[in-house]
Amino acid sequence: MKKYKIGYTTGVFDMFHIGHLNILKRAKEQCEYLIVGVSTDEVVQNYKHKTPIIPFEERAAIVNAIKYVDEVVPQISMDKMLAYNKLHFNVLFHGSDWKGSDMYNKIIDEFSRIGVDVIFLPHTDGISSTYIRKKKENSNFGLKE
Repeated sequence: MKKYKIGYTTGVFDMFHIGHLNILKRAKEQCEYLIVGVSTDEVVQNYKHKTPIIPFEERAAIVNAIKYVDEVVPQISMDKMLAYNKLHFNVLFHGSDWKGSDMYNKIIDEFSRIGVDVIFLPHTDGISSTYIRKKKENSNFGLKE
């Protein structure tokens, strides 16, 4: 029996890498049903001010194919309470790189009032989509475009 019935996590999942897989695996280890919100291209543009390399539909299909994921939904807003009102999860998972941020301190406060836990999962050091993007830009991976 897992600690939580329904878990929720979100991400852009651009240029899917081992850090993404680790978050999904660790989240699923703690809940029976894992819902993953994949950020739409518009949401990423609004809060990161860049366009994902992989389009939303493809990123959502990749995440949906991962065995740890039970359901994929579009993340159309950074407001996690909107997601909760629709999905009614028991726990929100996020990478530990956001722990202590103003945004997540507010989310923890809001969710503690309604009995939803916020769990920070270990960030996989040395990898991120931003790192892959910069490496590609600097080396072009030896490929000609």
